[in-house]
Amino acid sequence: MNALSLKVQSPLVPVSGRDRASESLPCALMWRQNQLLVRSPGQSESEMSPHSDRLTECLERSSVRLISLTPDLGEDQLRLWADASAQAGKTIFLRVPSTPELPNKQAALWWCLKRLSDRLLALVMLVPLAPILLAIAVAIAFQSPGPVLFAQWRVGARGRLFRIYKFRTMIVGAEKLHHQVMGHQEGLHKQENDPRVTPLGAWLRKYSLDELPQIFNVLRGEMSFVGPRPWALYDAVRIRPEFQHRLNALPGITGEWQVTARSHLRDLDAVNLCDLEYLKAWSPWRDLKILLMTVPRVLSGFGAY
Repeated sequence: MNALSLKVQSPLVPVSGRDRASESLPCALMWRQNQLLVRSPGQSESEMSPHSDRLTECLERSSVRLISLTPDLGEDQLRLWADASAQAGKTIFLRVPSTPELPNKQAALWWCLKRLSDRLLALVMLVPLAPILLAIAVAIAFQSPGPVLFAQWRVGARGRLFRIYKFRTMIVGAEKLHHQVMGHQEGLHKQENDPRVTPLGAWLRKYSLDELPQIFNVLRGEMSFVGPRPWALYDAVRIRPEFQHRLNALPGITGEWQVTARSHLRDLDAVNLCDLEYLKAWSPWRDLKILLMTVPRVLSGFGAY
């Protein structure tokens, strides 16, 4: 079914010159077996522009179950579709090349034990950490107005998009200022002395306390305690095609990059190579080593900002 035939079920209309001058985000659609592929239109294809105020409603009425997005859509388009899909209760993925170089394919039994251990450890940790989580939440609420938790779209296993949870360390509305602050910065969008970070937020970041709510992501099966960095959309869309298969990996709260380089290594290619090396050489003992290395790194504030 071509894109134009979807107009009855979707809030998509051809893009006019006037629309392009405003805030339209053109895309092309392909529908197959209750799956919807959304990608940047080719030269011979009709461009469609989703209107966010109606997209969620149309997705709710649609029989589509899974939505796949290509990275070339760009950050704004990916976020628009991710938000609408989440509200409509649809599963959403970033379309990335498959790869056999994943631990769950190379060592299936050990990987199953790892996933079981993740959930058990997360449950056990919630009891002693509950007072700390509550104290941090209260401190954030008193220090600055706004939500205590910060949620952001990240790329998970097999390219599935999920919301990562952290304690809020920035001013309210910081996401809207992201590109203004980062400008045309190459590599990871991390900046020392980021003006959006609150005083309490800077302290939480130094000791990685802002990442404690990710335990709930582990419980939900979206993350592991150890694994590659969970890429944010603004970083994921800038990964070169030859490294995009790395986005299939299950991300972790800590990992090889976090304990060996962290903010000292921000080149996208270098970080991806570090992650791929970890995946190729993965073993339970390597994960244990990374966990043991994480403790002194956190206590020392290694590379944190």
